[in-house]
Parts: sequence; C-alpha cells; structure tokens
Amino acid sequence: MSHTLSTLYVGPLENFAPPLVSPTPGPQALPATELQNPNYLKQLLARFGAQYGPEADLKAVASLWSKWHFSALIATALAANLLLGRDLPVGLKELYFTQSADGKTTGFTLAHAGQPLSNQDDFSRFKSLIDQHLSPLINALALVSGASAKVFWSNAGNYLEFFTSAIQTHPLAVPTSNQPAQRLLESRSLPDGQRNPLYLPVRYIEAEDAADPKRIRRLCCLRYLIDELGYCGNCPVACRRSIQS
Repeated sequence: MSHTLSTLYVGPLENFAPPLVSPTPGPQALPATELQNPNYLKQLLARFGAQYGPEADLKAVASLWSKWHFSALIATALAANLLLGRDLPVGLKELYFTQSADGKTTGFTLAHAGQPLSNQDDFSRFKSLIDQHLSPLINALALVSGASAKVFWSNAGNYLEFFTSAIQTHPLAVPTSNQPAQRLLESRSLPDGQRNPLYLPVRYIEAEDAADPKRIRRLCCLRYLIDELGYCGNCPVACRRSIQS
C-alpha cells in the first residue's frame, strides 16, 4: 500500500503519537530489551508506583504500568498490520521506547517503517507483536511482580479487542480490515495446539437498564488492590459483586 505510518494517526488513533522511524534512536530512548532486565524492571515499577504510595501492591502497580505500555504499543502495531499490511519491527530486540518522568511509556522508535506482511494467516501476521514483544515482556513482569501472567495477557487482550473494533472507524478501513484480529481473538488454540492466551479477553453482557451491552473483561486487572483506585469500568469482579448484591 502507498500509505505511510503518518496517515494512521487520525480517527481512533488521533490521540496517539506516531513512532519515530530512525536507525539511530535519540538520547532519551531506551532499548526495549531493558524491560527483560529484572533489576531495571523493579526500578521502573518502583518509580511508576510511587504515585500510589510506598505500600502500593506491586501486582497492581505492574498491571497498571502494563496497561499504559500495551495501549501505546498495540494501537500502532495493530493499525499498521490491519490497515497498511505492514509488520512493524516491534520485537524487544529491535525496538526503543521513551518514558515520562513517572515511568509511563510515551513513545517508540522503530528501526524502519516495517515490511509488507509475507504471511497473511491470522497467527503469523501478529508474530512480531505477540512472540517477540508481548510474550517475553509478560514473562518478565510476572516474574518481578508475582502477578499471574494471565493478568498481563488479559490487559494486552483488552486493548487488542478494543482497537480491533475501533479500527473499523478509521478512514483507511474497509469492511474486512479487522477480521484477522477478530479471528485471532476468537481462536481457543494456537497452531501448535497450545492455549491462546488472547482468547476472548472481553465479553458483552446485555443490561436491562442500558441500550448497549456492557463490556466486561474476562479477567480482573487488579487495580482494586490500590485503595484509591477501586474497580475499573469493565471489571468482572465488580460486575459479579453488583449482581450478587
């Protein structure tokens, strides 16, 4: 396709910053492989968690940090994949990232603008995103924080599902644009027979007092473990408790 990455940042992506494409990242950019370094990751989560106080639950802090990171990463990688047919170099070994003072991921530097997708099947086309970034980062976060890897996969799946739907409102979208990602999310198993950790991360429940179905995550993100935050608007725990009451 003739469209460039810069054409993606309109409509559902208008509030996101385009990645910098350069073989030489700026002085503030960090290699994404640092996120696999337990010592660095502990320091990063401590910096990010400071806003919630010294007693903030580490599992919840790590989960909240991952939501900021996954949102920025998945929005760009998914849009390029589905709308431009391009596989961006988002593996941890290829990518650089920038942060805010409190440790939130604010942007990415790509070594190049991606390659045309050589394989269009629903799993291979997302290999760089899933196998080379999400999987190793989630393993590292689970190890450092003590939270289950399922929590982080659920966070990633939540944004993958959200942007899969949102992309259909993009000016570059055609009726079938998001179908590969939808099929990925609806597949129980991976091609090798293992469980798909991104399977149906969100469900929609009809509510008597609402015109639209309520969007509920399959797994809780643990933010309620930080007292000042409570439950998110899509929390399955809060939903169950409201039904029971």
